[in-house]
Amino acid sequence: MSEDIAERIAQVRERMRRAAERAGRSPEEITLVAVTKGVEVARIRAAIAAGLAHFGENRVQEAESKIAEIAEPVTWHLVGHLQSNKARKAVGLFQMIHSVDSVRLAERLDRLAGERGRPIPVLLQVDLAGEPTKFGIPVEHLIEVAQACRSLRHLQVRGLMAIPPYFEDPERVRPYFRRLAECLRELNARELFEPPLGELSMGMSHDFEVAIEEGATLVRIGRAIFGERQP
Repeated sequence: MSEDIAERIAQVRERMRRAAERAGRSPEEITLVAVTKGVEVARIRAAIAAGLAHFGENRVQEAESKIAEIAEPVTWHLVGHLQSNKARKAVGLFQMIHSVDSVRLAERLDRLAGERGRPIPVLLQVDLAGEPTKFGIPVEHLIEVAQACRSLRHLQVRGLMAIPPYFEDPERVRPYFRRLAECLRELNARELFEPPLGELSMGMSHDFEVAIEEGATLVRIGRAIFGERQP
């Protein structure tokens, strides 16, 4: 099992390197976040042994038990939708939250981070396609949400995240990645944040190479590392 996961990680890293080179970027600019939804602790430990340091979970409840059991000095990212009633636990568990999708949630996270005495780095999740089954800030409301977030003392907005529509052909996803990068540039042009926003969390197992070519700094990879999830 450990050898299998180590080999998969090496293959993903090589694909990341090639994609970065095609875009004239350094592979060091891009963080590989291994998504562990439905992945048992033994396989996560194997990924840690293979050198991975960033892990992503979709649900607070599943993450809570895993993080406690693993107890390794790795960085945990919340990459799934965050309900307001799970925000307190999320602030205690995760080092970055990718899925802030409303001013109300941002304000709650800010209060909770203030109570803990440490800021929480977050990304604003953008809804690029208006899909009813997905969460995110509509593009037309992104600036006003960002403006509301900039005054929150304990919320460190680092960038943007999106989950675009799924297409078998990754090239069909490229316009969505490009649009998210444009959104980041638009926010930075308004000088809302200091330092300027730099993170783009986009790209999963089937399309991360295209995402890297369009500027991703965080790619969220599950299946390409751990295989198909067990039901």
